[in-house]
Amino acid sequence: MQVYLYSKSGHNFGLENVRRVSAVYNMLKESDPILCTADYRAATFAKSELGVQKGVGIDVIGNLPNVMERGDILIYDDSGEASDTMQLHMKDFSTHLYKVGVDIPFDVVDNTFFEQNKNINTIEKAIFFADDDYANWFYDLSLNSKKQNLPLLLGHYFFLGNEDKLVNYFSYIIEEEEYEDTMKRTKYLLTSSVNSCMESLASGNCPVYFRRYDKENPDNFSLLKKYNIPTIDEDTLDGIINKFENIIENYPSIKKIERFDISSIKKEIFDTLEKFKLIQPSLDYKF
Repeated sequence: MQVYLYSKSGHNFGLENVRRVSAVYNMLKESDPILCTADYRAATFAKSELGVQKGVGIDVIGNLPNVMERGDILIYDDSGEASDTMQLHMKDFSTHLYKVGVDIPFDVVDNTFFEQNKNINTIEKAIFFADDDYANWFYDLSLNSKKQNLPLLLGHYFFLGNEDKLVNYFSYIIEEEEYEDTMKRTKYLLTSSVNSCMESLASGNCPVYFRRYDKENPDNFSLLKKYNIPTIDEDTLDGIINKFENIIENYPSIKKIERFDISSIKKEIFDTLEKFKLIQPSLDYKF
């Protein structure tokens, strides 16, 4: 019996799901789980940057039965990819089935963000658009603005070559490999990723969300209201930055984010794995 986690992913809608599911993966690491993502690059990223030890790309959620065996355990974040019928089949196929947004909240954050180091040098303010800019929306927004007096944290799926051009519009560029460090160190984070807002909150910082206009954002917007995170709705980067500076001057009271208590799910999974170990020898016995 194996524990699997699935995350919808792709270069045109970022890594928010992958970051959430990888946080759950790390909470269950003792069960030796396997992370499945919709594209192989996200699986490779999770292994190199998010503490995942076993990851594989499987294209779509419908390919899970080609990887799993009946009776395995599945945790998934699909952003609506699976139909109601498919979810019924998944429930029948798995011993235990857990869905992010139902059994596990959307504001689940990797425990490393709660481990605050008071001695680190802080970054007063920084901007992280998102992991993806498939339509070049943020890139075009930057080219139409003046040079901004704050650093830009690059996204994982930014087009090759854009980085060299974006440096002309920000005080300096922070490489994508510094993502976790930047979330922890930046006092005021400006971002269009709700998940990054959650990680910033967990790190004891003050996120500000700005809306992206290139597509409907799949993130859970209700979390912004839940934690009273200030939001910006502007269609120019200069306008966004001006409002950001005004918010910093009188930043609102925000709700503290708590660690997700996975103990009940973890116990159910580990109890099932232990029971399976006891019956497995008889299942494997050949007459």
